[in-house]
Amino acid sequence: MRLRGRLRWGPDTTIRVRLGVALALALAPVLLLGAGQSILAYQRAAADRQAVLESAGARSAATARARIEAAGVLLETLGPGAIGLDCSRRLTEIQQRLGGYQNLIRFDRIGRVSCAAAAVPADPDRRDRDWFRALAGGQRQFVTLTPGASYAAEPALFAAVRSVDPRGGYSVLAAVIPLSSLRPELADRSLPRESQVAIVDGQGQFLSVTDPAAFPDDVSGWVARAATRDAVLAYANDDEGVRRAYSVAPLVDDQLFVILSAPSRGLFATAWLDPMSGIVFPLIGFVVALLAVFFAAERGVGRWIVYLQRVAAIYARGRFTVRPLQVEQAPPEIRELAETLDHMAATIVARDATLHENLDQKDALMREIHHRVKNNLQVISSLLSMQERALTDRVARQAMSDTRQRITALALIYRALYQGADIKHVDLRPFLEELTGQLLAGDMSAHGSVHTDVRADRLVIDPDKLAPLALFAVEAVTNAQKHALSEAGGKLTVDFTVRGPEAELVIADDGGGRNAAPDPATIKGVGRTLMDAFARQLRGRCTLERNDLGGLTARLIFPTPEAYPSGT
Repeated sequence: MRLRGRLRWGPDTTIRVRLGVALALALAPVLLLGAGQSILAYQRAAADRQAVLESAGARSAATARARIEAAGVLLETLGPGAIGLDCSRRLTEIQQRLGGYQNLIRFDRIGRVSCAAAAVPADPDRRDRDWFRALAGGQRQFVTLTPGASYAAEPALFAAVRSVDPRGGYSVLAAVIPLSSLRPELADRSLPRESQVAIVDGQGQFLSVTDPAAFPDDVSGWVARAATRDAVLAYANDDEGVRRAYSVAPLVDDQLFVILSAPSRGLFATAWLDPMSGIVFPLIGFVVALLAVFFAAERGVGRWIVYLQRVAAIYARGRFTVRPLQVEQAPPEIRELAETLDHMAATIVARDATLHENLDQKDALMREIHHRVKNNLQVISSLLSMQERALTDRVARQAMSDTRQRITALALIYRALYQGADIKHVDLRPFLEELTGQLLAGDMSAHGSVHTDVRADRLVIDPDKLAPLALFAVEAVTNAQKHALSEAGGKLTVDFTVRGPEAELVIADDGGGRNAAPDPATIKGVGRTLMDAFARQLRGRCTLERNDLGGLTARLIFPTPEAYPSGT
Protein backbone atom coordinates (compact mmCIF):
# COMPACT_ATOMS: atom_id res chain seq x y z
CA MET A 1 0.00 0.00 0.00
CA ARG A 2 2.83 2.39 0.82
CA LEU A 3 4.63 1.60 -2.43
CA ARG A 4 1.47 2.20 -4.42
CA GLY A 5 0.84 5.50 -2.68
CA ARG A 6 4.35 6.73 -3.39
CA LEU A 7 4.64 5.59 -7.01
CA ARG A 8 1.11 6.66 -8.01
CA TRP A 9 0.81 4.58 -11.17
CA GLY A 10 -0.82 6.31 -14.09
CA PRO A 11 -3.78 4.70 -15.90
CA ASP A 12 -1.54 3.95 -18.92
CA THR A 13 1.26 2.27 -16.92
CA THR A 14 1.65 -1.28 -18.23
CA ILE A 15 2.31 -4.41 -16.21
CA ARG A 16 5.79 -4.66 -17.71
CA VAL A 17 6.72 -1.20 -16.49
CA ARG A 18 5.25 -1.80 -13.05
CA LEU A 19 7.10 -5.09 -12.62
CA GLY A 20 10.32 -3.52 -13.91
CA VAL A 21 10.10 -0.59 -11.51
CA ALA A 22 9.27 -2.90 -8.59
CA LEU A 23 12.25 -5.12 -9.39
CA ALA A 24 14.50 -2.10 -9.84
CA LEU A 25 13.53 -0.80 -6.40
CA ALA A 26 14.10 -4.25 -4.92
CA LEU A 27 17.58 -4.61 -6.46
CA ALA A 28 18.66 -1.00 -5.95
CA PRO A 29 20.01 -1.59 -2.37
CA VAL A 30 22.11 -4.53 -3.62
CA LEU A 31 23.47 -2.45 -6.48
CA LEU A 32 24.25 0.50 -4.21
CA LEU A 33 25.91 -1.78 -1.65
CA GLY A 34 28.07 -3.36 -4.36
CA ALA A 35 29.01 0.10 -5.68
CA GLY A 36 29.95 1.27 -2.19
CA GLN A 37 32.05 -1.81 -1.54
CA SER A 38 33.76 -1.38 -4.92
CA ILE A 39 34.63 2.25 -4.16
CA LEU A 40 36.07 1.30 -0.78
CA ALA A 41 38.02 -1.59 -2.32
CA TYR A 42 39.42 0.69 -5.01
CA GLN A 43 40.44 3.26 -2.42
CA ARG A 44 42.18 0.56 -0.40
CA ALA A 45 43.88 -0.76 -3.55
CA ALA A 46 44.99 2.76 -4.49
CA ALA A 47 46.40 3.31 -0.99
CA ASP A 48 48.19 -0.05 -1.19
CA ARG A 49 49.68 0.85 -4.57
CA GLN A 50 50.89 4.17 -3.23
CA ALA A 51 52.43 2.46 -0.21
CA VAL A 52 54.14 -0.11 -2.45
CA LEU A 53 55.54 2.57 -4.73
CA GLU A 54 56.70 4.76 -1.82
CA SER A 55 58.32 1.82 -0.06
CA ALA A 56 59.98 0.75 -3.34
CA GLY A 57 61.40 4.27 -3.78
CA ALA A 58 62.55 4.46 -0.18
CA ARG A 59 64.04 0.97 -0.45
CA SER A 60 65.89 1.91 -3.63
CA ALA A 61 67.28 5.04 -1.94
CA ALA A 62 68.25 3.05 1.13
CA THR A 63 70.05 0.49 -1.04
CA ALA A 64 71.95 3.23 -2.84
CA ARG A 65 72.88 4.91 0.43
CA ALA A 66 74.03 1.59 1.80
CA ARG A 67 76.23 1.19 -1.26
CA ILE A 68 77.74 4.62 -0.65
CA GLU A 69 78.25 3.90 3.01
CA ALA A 70 79.81 0.56 2.12
CA ALA A 71 82.22 2.42 -0.16
CA GLY A 72 83.25 4.60 2.80
CA VAL A 73 83.79 1.57 5.01
CA LEU A 74 85.81 -0.06 2.25
CA LEU A 75 88.02 2.99 1.90
CA GLU A 76 88.59 3.19 5.64
CA THR A 77 89.49 -0.47 5.66
CA LEU A 78 91.89 -0.06 2.79
CA GLY A 79 93.53 3.04 4.30
CA PRO A 80 96.29 1.48 6.42
CA GLY A 81 97.11 -1.33 4.01
CA ALA A 82 97.06 0.43 0.65
CA ILE A 83 100.62 1.75 0.98
CA GLY A 84 103.84 1.05 -0.86
CA LEU A 85 104.66 -0.58 -4.15
CA ASP A 86 101.71 -2.99 -4.04
CA CYS A 87 99.15 -0.19 -3.53
CA SER A 88 98.03 0.06 -7.18
CA ARG A 89 97.91 -3.73 -7.57
CA ARG A 90 95.78 -4.18 -4.48
CA LEU A 91 93.37 -1.41 -5.47
CA THR A 92 93.02 -2.88 -8.96
CA GLU A 93 92.28 -6.35 -7.55
CA ILE A 94 89.65 -4.97 -5.17
CA GLN A 95 87.99 -2.92 -7.94
CA GLN A 96 87.80 -5.95 -10.23
CA ARG A 97 86.63 -8.27 -7.47
CA LEU A 98 83.89 -6.09 -6.00
CA GLY A 99 82.59 -4.39 -9.12
CA GLY A 100 80.50 -1.23 -9.15
CA TYR A 101 83.56 1.01 -8.77
CA GLN A 102 84.98 3.00 -11.66
CA ASN A 103 88.23 3.71 -9.80
CA LEU A 104 89.90 3.54 -6.39
CA ILE A 105 92.48 6.29 -5.69
CA ARG A 106 94.89 7.27 -2.87
CA PHE A 107 95.95 10.93 -2.58
CA ASP A 108 98.72 12.21 -0.32
CA ARG A 109 98.35 15.15 1.98
CA ILE A 110 99.04 17.69 -0.74
CA GLY A 111 96.64 16.15 -3.28
CA ARG A 112 99.04 14.14 -5.35
CA VAL A 113 98.06 10.67 -6.61
CA SER A 114 99.91 8.03 -4.64
CA CYS A 115 98.33 5.05 -6.37
CA ALA A 116 95.11 4.15 -8.23
CA ALA A 117 93.31 1.24 -9.80
CA ALA A 118 92.88 3.15 -13.08
CA ALA A 119 94.04 6.34 -14.73
CA VAL A 120 93.35 9.55 -12.83
CA PRO A 121 92.81 12.86 -14.61
CA ALA A 122 95.20 15.73 -13.81
CA ASP A 123 93.86 18.39 -11.49
CA PRO A 124 96.37 21.08 -10.38
CA ASP A 125 93.77 22.64 -8.07
CA ARG A 126 92.89 19.46 -6.29
CA ARG A 127 94.16 20.52 -2.89
CA ASP A 128 91.95 23.62 -3.12
CA ARG A 129 88.76 21.68 -3.86
CA ASP A 130 86.06 21.80 -1.22
CA TRP A 131 86.09 18.08 -0.63
CA PHE A 132 89.89 17.93 -0.19
CA ARG A 133 89.99 20.95 2.11
CA ALA A 134 87.18 19.47 4.21
CA LEU A 135 89.03 16.18 4.64
CA ALA A 136 92.32 17.98 5.29
CA GLY A 137 90.57 19.94 7.98
CA GLY A 138 89.67 16.74 9.82
CA GLN A 139 86.27 15.73 8.30
CA ARG A 140 86.06 11.96 8.16
CA GLN A 141 84.07 11.51 4.90
CA PHE A 142 82.89 13.61 1.97
CA VAL A 143 80.60 12.63 -0.94
CA THR A 144 80.06 14.87 -3.95
CA LEU A 145 78.93 14.86 -7.57
CA THR A 146 81.35 17.66 -8.52
CA PRO A 147 84.86 16.76 -7.45
CA GLY A 148 86.29 19.35 -9.87
CA ALA A 149 87.59 16.92 -12.51
CA SER A 150 86.06 14.18 -14.62
CA TYR A 151 87.08 11.00 -12.82
CA ALA A 152 84.78 8.75 -14.97
CA ALA A 153 83.43 8.61 -18.51
CA GLU A 154 79.84 8.66 -17.22
CA PRO A 155 78.08 10.47 -14.36
CA ALA A 156 79.58 9.18 -11.16
CA LEU A 157 79.62 9.80 -7.43
CA PHE A 158 82.92 10.77 -5.81
CA ALA A 159 83.26 9.43 -2.25
CA ALA A 160 86.42 10.25 -0.22
CA VAL A 161 87.56 9.42 3.35
CA ARG A 162 90.42 10.71 5.50
CA SER A 163 92.98 7.97 6.40
CA VAL A 164 95.50 8.51 9.23
CA ASP A 165 98.80 6.55 9.10
CA PRO A 166 100.66 5.26 12.20
CA ARG A 167 103.31 8.01 11.97
CA GLY A 168 100.70 10.72 12.46
CA GLY A 169 100.32 11.71 8.87
CA TYR A 170 97.17 11.38 6.79
CA SER A 171 96.08 10.62 3.26
CA VAL A 172 92.81 10.62 1.29
CA LEU A 173 91.25 7.52 -0.23
CA ALA A 174 88.54 8.09 -2.89
CA ALA A 175 86.14 5.78 -4.72
CA VAL A 176 84.50 6.70 -8.05
CA ILE A 177 81.03 5.08 -8.12
CA PRO A 178 79.07 5.26 -11.41
CA LEU A 179 75.51 6.43 -10.84
CA SER A 180 74.25 3.59 -13.00
CA SER A 181 75.46 1.16 -10.35
CA LEU A 182 73.36 2.91 -7.71
CA ARG A 183 70.11 2.39 -9.63
CA PRO A 184 67.94 -0.49 -8.41
CA GLU A 185 67.68 -3.49 -10.70
CA LEU A 186 64.40 -3.40 -12.70
CA ALA A 187 64.20 -7.18 -12.42
CA ASP A 188 63.67 -6.81 -8.69
CA ARG A 189 60.26 -8.41 -7.92
CA SER A 190 59.61 -5.91 -5.18
CA LEU A 191 59.34 -3.15 -7.79
CA PRO A 192 56.04 -2.54 -9.63
CA ARG A 193 55.78 -3.92 -13.13
CA GLU A 194 57.12 -1.79 -16.00
CA SER A 195 59.04 0.40 -13.55
CA GLN A 196 61.76 2.82 -14.66
CA VAL A 197 64.49 4.48 -12.52
CA ALA A 198 66.32 7.80 -12.78
CA ILE A 199 68.91 9.59 -10.64
CA VAL A 200 68.86 13.38 -10.64
CA ASP A 201 70.83 16.08 -8.91
CA GLY A 202 69.51 18.75 -6.58
CA GLN A 203 68.44 20.97 -9.51
CA GLY A 204 66.42 18.22 -11.15
CA GLN A 205 68.93 17.43 -13.89
CA PHE A 206 68.88 13.81 -15.00
CA LEU A 207 72.21 12.10 -14.34
CA SER A 208 71.25 8.51 -15.00
CA VAL A 209 67.97 7.14 -16.38
CA THR A 210 66.77 3.76 -17.65
CA ASP A 211 64.15 5.18 -20.08
CA PRO A 212 64.02 8.95 -20.62
CA ALA A 213 60.53 8.72 -22.20
CA ALA A 214 59.10 7.47 -18.90
CA PHE A 215 59.85 10.74 -17.08
CA PRO A 216 58.60 14.29 -17.57
CA ASP A 217 61.08 16.96 -18.60
CA ASP A 218 60.84 19.01 -15.40
CA VAL A 219 61.12 17.28 -12.00
CA SER A 220 62.67 20.15 -10.06
CA GLY A 221 59.51 20.69 -8.03
CA TRP A 222 59.46 17.11 -6.88
CA VAL A 223 63.17 17.27 -5.98
CA ALA A 224 62.64 20.43 -3.92
CA ARG A 225 59.82 18.77 -2.01
CA ALA A 226 61.84 15.57 -1.49
CA ALA A 227 64.72 17.59 -0.02
CA THR A 228 62.47 18.59 2.89
CA ARG A 229 60.96 15.17 3.56
CA ASP A 230 61.94 11.52 3.22
CA ALA A 231 59.88 10.71 0.09
CA VAL A 232 57.40 12.29 -2.31
CA LEU A 233 54.67 10.57 -4.39
CA ALA A 234 53.43 12.38 -7.50
CA TYR A 235 51.46 11.68 -10.70
CA ALA A 236 52.11 13.00 -14.22
CA ASN A 237 52.04 12.05 -17.89
CA ASP A 238 55.25 10.92 -19.49
CA ASP A 239 56.47 11.96 -22.93
CA GLU A 240 54.15 9.41 -24.56
CA GLY A 241 51.10 10.70 -22.66
CA VAL A 242 50.87 7.67 -20.37
CA ARG A 243 49.74 8.37 -16.83
CA ARG A 244 52.46 7.30 -14.39
CA ALA A 245 53.18 7.49 -10.69
CA TYR A 246 56.55 8.79 -9.43
CA SER A 247 58.27 8.19 -6.07
CA VAL A 248 61.14 10.61 -5.26
CA ALA A 249 63.62 9.87 -2.43
CA PRO A 250 66.96 11.51 -1.48
CA LEU A 251 70.23 9.59 -1.88
CA VAL A 252 72.88 12.03 -0.70
CA ASP A 253 71.52 14.91 1.32
CA ASP A 254 70.19 17.47 -1.16
CA GLN A 255 72.67 16.60 -3.91
CA LEU A 256 71.35 13.33 -5.30
CA PHE A 257 67.84 11.87 -5.63
CA VAL A 258 66.40 8.64 -6.98
CA ILE A 259 63.05 8.72 -8.89
CA LEU A 260 61.08 5.52 -9.35
CA SER A 261 58.38 5.56 -12.09
CA ALA A 262 55.55 3.03 -12.58
CA PRO A 263 52.36 3.10 -14.73
CA SER A 264 49.30 4.42 -12.91
CA ARG A 265 46.59 1.78 -12.93
CA GLY A 266 43.70 2.72 -15.26
CA LEU A 267 40.07 1.85 -15.24
CA PHE A 268 40.53 -1.62 -16.73
CA ALA A 269 43.83 -2.48 -15.04
CA THR A 270 44.17 -5.59 -12.96
CA ALA A 271 43.85 -3.63 -9.72
CA TRP A 272 40.44 -2.45 -10.89
CA LEU A 273 39.07 -5.91 -11.66
CA ASP A 274 38.00 -6.74 -8.12
CA PRO A 275 36.53 -3.29 -7.32
CA MET A 276 34.82 -3.08 -10.71
CA SER A 277 33.39 -6.55 -10.31
CA GLY A 278 31.46 -5.28 -7.30
CA ILE A 279 29.67 -2.81 -9.61
CA VAL A 280 29.69 -4.48 -13.01
CA PHE A 281 28.48 -7.89 -11.94
CA PRO A 282 25.54 -6.58 -9.85
CA LEU A 283 24.75 -4.18 -12.69
CA ILE A 284 24.79 -7.02 -15.19
CA GLY A 285 22.59 -9.04 -12.86
CA PHE A 286 20.32 -6.02 -12.48
CA VAL A 287 19.93 -5.65 -16.26
CA VAL A 288 19.48 -9.39 -16.78
CA ALA A 289 16.81 -9.47 -14.08
CA LEU A 290 14.97 -6.56 -15.70
CA LEU A 291 15.13 -8.25 -19.09
CA ALA A 292 13.92 -11.49 -17.53
CA VAL A 293 11.01 -9.69 -15.90
CA PHE A 294 10.06 -7.99 -19.15
CA PHE A 295 10.35 -11.28 -21.03
CA ALA A 296 8.35 -13.14 -18.38
CA ALA A 297 5.74 -10.39 -18.28
CA GLU A 298 5.49 -10.49 -22.07
CA ARG A 299 5.35 -14.26 -22.39
CA GLY A 300 3.41 -15.00 -19.23
CA VAL A 301 1.00 -12.06 -19.08
CA GLY A 302 1.33 -9.52 -21.88
CA ARG A 303 0.64 -11.71 -24.89
CA TRP A 304 -2.35 -13.32 -23.18
CA ILE A 305 -3.79 -9.92 -22.32
CA VAL A 306 -3.36 -8.87 -25.95
CA TYR A 307 -5.11 -12.07 -27.03
CA LEU A 308 -8.00 -11.45 -24.64
CA GLN A 309 -8.21 -7.87 -25.90
CA ARG A 310 -8.66 -9.19 -29.44
CA VAL A 311 -11.37 -11.57 -28.23
CA ALA A 312 -13.08 -8.73 -26.37
CA ALA A 313 -12.93 -6.59 -29.53
CA ILE A 314 -14.67 -9.40 -31.43
CA TYR A 315 -17.31 -9.53 -28.72
CA ALA A 316 -17.74 -5.77 -29.02
CA ARG A 317 -18.67 -6.29 -32.69
CA GLY A 318 -21.42 -8.68 -31.62
CA ARG A 319 -19.71 -11.97 -32.50
CA PHE A 320 -20.18 -13.89 -29.24
CA THR A 321 -19.65 -17.32 -30.79
CA VAL A 322 -15.84 -16.95 -30.62
CA ARG A 323 -14.23 -18.78 -27.71
CA PRO A 324 -10.74 -18.03 -26.24
CA LEU A 325 -9.40 -21.56 -26.79
CA GLN A 326 -5.72 -20.60 -26.97
CA VAL A 327 -5.54 -19.79 -23.25
CA GLU A 328 -5.42 -23.48 -22.29
CA GLN A 329 -1.63 -23.13 -21.89
CA ALA A 330 -1.83 -19.76 -20.14
CA PRO A 331 -1.26 -19.25 -16.37
CA PRO A 332 -4.21 -20.11 -14.13
CA GLU A 333 -5.08 -16.47 -13.50
CA ILE A 334 -5.29 -15.79 -17.25
CA ARG A 335 -7.40 -18.92 -17.73
CA GLU A 336 -9.77 -17.77 -15.01
CA LEU A 337 -10.03 -14.38 -16.68
CA ALA A 338 -10.70 -16.06 -20.05
CA GLU A 339 -13.36 -18.28 -18.46
CA THR A 340 -14.97 -15.20 -16.95
CA LEU A 341 -14.92 -13.50 -20.34
CA ASP A 342 -16.36 -16.61 -21.98
CA HIS A 343 -19.06 -16.85 -19.34
CA MET A 344 -19.86 -13.18 -19.84
CA ALA A 345 -20.19 -13.74 -23.60
CA ALA A 346 -22.49 -16.74 -23.02
CA THR A 347 -24.57 -14.69 -20.60
CA ILE A 348 -24.83 -11.86 -23.13
CA VAL A 349 -25.87 -14.31 -25.85
CA ALA A 350 -28.54 -15.81 -23.62
CA ARG A 351 -29.75 -12.39 -22.53
CA ASP A 352 -29.79 -11.15 -26.12
CA ALA A 353 -31.81 -14.18 -27.17
CA THR A 354 -34.29 -13.47 -24.41
CA LEU A 355 -34.43 -9.79 -25.30
CA HIS A 356 -34.89 -10.55 -28.99
CA GLU A 357 -37.66 -12.99 -28.13
CA ASN A 358 -39.34 -10.41 -25.93
CA LEU A 359 -38.90 -7.76 -28.60
CA ASP A 360 -40.35 -10.06 -31.22
CA GLN A 361 -43.33 -10.73 -28.96
CA LYS A 362 -43.70 -7.02 -28.29
CA ASP A 363 -43.38 -6.25 -31.99
CA ALA A 364 -46.03 -8.82 -32.86
CA LEU A 365 -48.30 -7.46 -30.12
CA MET A 366 -47.82 -3.87 -31.30
CA ARG A 367 -48.53 -4.88 -34.89
CA GLU A 368 -51.68 -6.62 -33.74
CA ILE A 369 -52.72 -3.52 -31.80
CA HIS A 370 -52.03 -1.27 -34.81
CA HIS A 371 -53.95 -3.67 -37.03
CA ARG A 372 -56.95 -3.65 -34.71
CA VAL A 373 -56.81 0.13 -34.34
CA LYS A 374 -56.73 0.42 -38.14
CA ASN A 375 -59.71 -1.98 -38.42
CA ASN A 376 -61.63 -0.01 -35.80
CA LEU A 377 -60.91 3.24 -37.62
CA GLN A 378 -62.06 1.66 -40.87
CA VAL A 379 -65.26 0.54 -39.16
CA ILE A 380 -65.77 4.10 -37.91
CA SER A 381 -65.03 5.43 -41.40
CA SER A 382 -67.56 3.01 -42.88
CA LEU A 383 -70.20 4.06 -40.34
CA LEU A 384 -69.52 7.72 -41.14
CA SER A 385 -69.81 6.94 -44.86
CA MET A 386 -73.18 5.29 -44.29
CA GLN A 387 -74.27 8.22 -42.18
CA GLU A 388 -73.06 10.62 -44.89
CA ARG A 389 -75.19 8.91 -47.54
CA ALA A 390 -78.23 9.13 -45.26
CA LEU A 391 -77.90 12.90 -44.88
CA THR A 392 -79.62 15.28 -47.25
CA ASP A 393 -78.12 18.53 -46.06
CA ARG A 394 -75.11 19.47 -48.21
CA VAL A 395 -73.18 21.17 -45.39
CA ALA A 396 -73.71 18.25 -43.07
CA ARG A 397 -72.64 15.80 -45.76
CA GLN A 398 -69.46 17.86 -46.37
CA ALA A 399 -68.65 17.96 -42.66
CA MET A 400 -69.19 14.22 -42.39
CA SER A 401 -66.95 13.67 -45.44
CA ASP A 402 -64.15 15.79 -43.93
CA THR A 403 -64.30 13.83 -40.70
CA ARG A 404 -64.25 10.53 -42.59
CA GLN A 405 -61.16 11.61 -44.54
CA ARG A 406 -59.34 12.54 -41.35
CA ILE A 407 -60.16 9.15 -39.85
CA THR A 408 -59.03 7.49 -43.09
CA ALA A 409 -55.66 9.26 -42.78
CA LEU A 410 -55.23 7.99 -39.20
CA ALA A 411 -56.15 4.47 -40.27
CA LEU A 412 -53.58 4.68 -43.05
CA ILE A 413 -50.93 5.62 -40.46
CA TYR A 414 -51.64 2.53 -38.38
CA ARG A 415 -51.67 0.34 -41.45
CA ALA A 416 -48.27 1.69 -42.49
CA LEU A 417 -46.96 0.95 -38.99
CA TYR A 418 -47.98 -2.70 -38.75
CA GLN A 419 -47.14 -3.46 -42.39
CA GLY A 420 -43.72 -1.76 -42.30
CA ALA A 421 -40.40 -3.26 -41.26
CA ASP A 422 -40.23 -0.97 -38.22
CA ILE A 423 -43.35 -0.49 -36.12
CA LYS A 424 -42.00 2.77 -34.73
CA HIS A 425 -41.16 4.57 -37.99
CA VAL A 426 -42.78 5.11 -41.39
CA ASP A 427 -41.22 6.02 -44.73
CA LEU A 428 -42.92 9.27 -45.73
CA ARG A 429 -42.60 8.99 -49.52
CA PRO A 430 -44.88 5.97 -50.16
CA PHE A 431 -47.19 7.15 -47.39
CA LEU A 432 -47.88 10.49 -49.09
CA GLU A 433 -48.48 8.75 -52.43
CA GLU A 434 -51.03 6.37 -50.90
CA LEU A 435 -52.68 9.07 -48.79
CA THR A 436 -53.16 11.39 -51.77
CA GLY A 437 -54.54 8.57 -53.91
CA GLN A 438 -57.08 7.54 -51.24
CA LEU A 439 -58.25 11.11 -50.63
CA LEU A 440 -58.85 11.78 -54.33
CA ALA A 441 -60.37 8.35 -54.95
CA GLY A 442 -62.90 8.89 -52.19
CA ASP A 443 -64.30 12.02 -53.88
CA MET A 444 -64.24 11.08 -57.58
CA SER A 445 -68.02 11.50 -57.85
CA ALA A 446 -67.79 15.25 -57.24
CA HIS A 447 -64.86 15.90 -59.62
CA GLY A 448 -63.59 14.72 -62.90
CA SER A 449 -60.23 13.16 -63.55
CA VAL A 450 -57.57 14.77 -61.37
CA HIS A 451 -53.94 14.51 -62.44
CA THR A 452 -51.69 14.11 -59.41
CA ASP A 453 -47.95 14.58 -59.23
CA VAL A 454 -46.34 13.38 -56.00
CA ARG A 455 -42.62 14.03 -55.48
CA ALA A 456 -41.12 13.27 -52.08
CA ASP A 457 -37.65 12.90 -50.59
CA ARG A 458 -37.28 9.90 -48.40
CA LEU A 459 -37.76 10.62 -44.70
CA VAL A 460 -38.30 8.03 -41.97
CA ILE A 461 -40.49 9.65 -39.37
CA ASP A 462 -42.09 8.47 -36.13
CA PRO A 463 -45.90 8.36 -35.65
CA ASP A 464 -45.99 11.34 -33.29
CA LYS A 465 -44.80 13.61 -36.11
CA LEU A 466 -46.44 11.67 -38.93
CA ALA A 467 -49.98 12.19 -37.59
CA PRO A 468 -50.01 16.03 -37.68
CA LEU A 469 -48.17 15.96 -41.03
CA ALA A 470 -50.73 13.56 -42.53
CA LEU A 471 -53.68 15.54 -41.13
CA PHE A 472 -52.17 18.74 -42.56
CA ALA A 473 -52.02 17.04 -45.97
CA VAL A 474 -55.64 15.93 -45.56
CA GLU A 475 -56.78 19.49 -44.85
CA ALA A 476 -54.72 20.88 -47.76
CA VAL A 477 -56.03 18.33 -50.27
CA THR A 478 -59.60 18.74 -48.94
CA ASN A 479 -59.27 22.52 -49.30
CA ALA A 480 -58.14 22.06 -52.94
CA GLN A 481 -61.12 19.77 -53.57
CA LYS A 482 -63.52 22.32 -52.15
CA HIS A 483 -62.17 25.54 -53.65
CA ALA A 484 -60.02 24.71 -56.68
CA LEU A 485 -60.81 21.43 -58.43
CA SER A 486 -63.80 21.60 -60.80
CA GLU A 487 -66.08 18.93 -62.14
CA ALA A 488 -63.82 18.71 -65.16
CA GLY A 489 -60.92 17.77 -62.95
CA GLY A 490 -57.57 19.52 -62.62
CA LYS A 491 -54.04 19.05 -61.45
CA LEU A 492 -52.79 18.51 -57.91
CA THR A 493 -49.09 18.62 -56.98
CA VAL A 494 -47.68 17.22 -53.73
CA ASP A 495 -43.99 18.03 -53.19
CA PHE A 496 -42.03 17.07 -50.07
CA THR A 497 -38.42 18.24 -49.86
CA VAL A 498 -35.78 17.81 -47.17
CA ARG A 499 -33.33 20.74 -46.99
CA GLY A 500 -30.87 19.86 -44.26
CA PRO A 501 -32.26 21.01 -40.91
CA GLU A 502 -35.70 21.84 -42.40
CA ALA A 503 -38.31 19.90 -44.36
CA GLU A 504 -41.00 21.43 -46.57
CA LEU A 505 -44.39 20.02 -47.68
CA VAL A 506 -46.01 21.88 -50.60
CA ILE A 507 -49.51 20.98 -51.89
CA ALA A 508 -50.60 23.08 -54.91
CA ASP A 509 -53.51 23.02 -57.39
CA ASP A 510 -54.05 24.76 -60.72
CA GLY A 511 -57.39 26.40 -59.81
CA GLY A 512 -59.53 24.00 -61.83
CA GLY A 513 -59.68 26.28 -64.87
CA ARG A 514 -60.96 29.31 -62.97
CA ASN A 515 -59.76 32.71 -63.87
CA ALA A 516 -58.41 33.41 -60.42
CA ALA A 517 -58.03 31.49 -57.22
CA PRO A 518 -59.93 32.73 -54.17
CA ASP A 519 -58.16 35.08 -51.86
CA PRO A 520 -56.38 32.98 -49.18
CA ALA A 521 -57.46 35.53 -46.59
CA THR A 522 -61.10 34.72 -47.29
CA ILE A 523 -60.66 31.00 -46.64
CA LYS A 524 -61.88 30.36 -43.12
CA GLY A 525 -63.29 27.47 -41.23
CA VAL A 526 -62.24 24.41 -39.29
CA GLY A 527 -59.78 23.22 -41.96
CA ARG A 528 -57.77 26.41 -41.91
CA THR A 529 -57.68 26.36 -38.11
CA LEU A 530 -56.52 22.74 -38.04
CA MET A 531 -53.75 23.44 -40.52
CA ASP A 532 -52.32 26.15 -38.23
CA ALA A 533 -52.65 23.85 -35.23
CA PHE A 534 -50.86 20.98 -36.96
CA ALA A 535 -48.03 23.33 -38.00
CA ARG A 536 -47.57 24.48 -34.40
CA GLN A 537 -47.60 20.87 -33.24
CA LEU A 538 -44.65 20.21 -35.58
CA ARG A 539 -42.94 23.39 -34.32
CA GLY A 540 -43.16 24.75 -37.85
CA ARG A 541 -45.09 27.34 -39.85
CA CYS A 542 -47.66 27.16 -42.63
CA THR A 543 -48.84 29.52 -45.38
CA LEU A 544 -51.65 29.55 -47.95
CA GLU A 545 -50.91 31.62 -51.06
CA ARG A 546 -51.78 31.98 -54.75
CA ASN A 547 -49.49 30.40 -57.33
CA ASP A 548 -48.66 31.14 -60.99
CA LEU A 549 -51.12 28.50 -62.26
CA GLY A 550 -54.05 30.39 -60.79
CA GLY A 551 -54.53 28.03 -57.90
CA LEU A 552 -53.54 27.90 -54.26
CA THR A 553 -50.40 26.59 -52.62
CA ALA A 554 -50.41 25.26 -49.05
CA ARG A 555 -46.88 25.26 -47.60
CA LEU A 556 -45.70 23.62 -44.37
CA ILE A 557 -42.09 24.11 -43.14
CA PHE A 558 -40.92 22.29 -40.02
CA PRO A 559 -37.62 21.01 -38.46
CA THR A 560 -36.38 17.79 -40.04
CA PRO A 561 -36.75 14.93 -37.53
CA GLU A 562 -34.46 12.39 -39.19
CA ALA A 563 -33.49 12.59 -42.85
CA TYR A 564 -32.05 9.97 -45.21
CA PRO A 565 -30.53 10.76 -48.60
CA SER A 566 -32.87 10.46 -51.50
CA GLY A 567 -32.87 7.07 -53.17
CA THR A 568 -31.50 5.12 -50.20
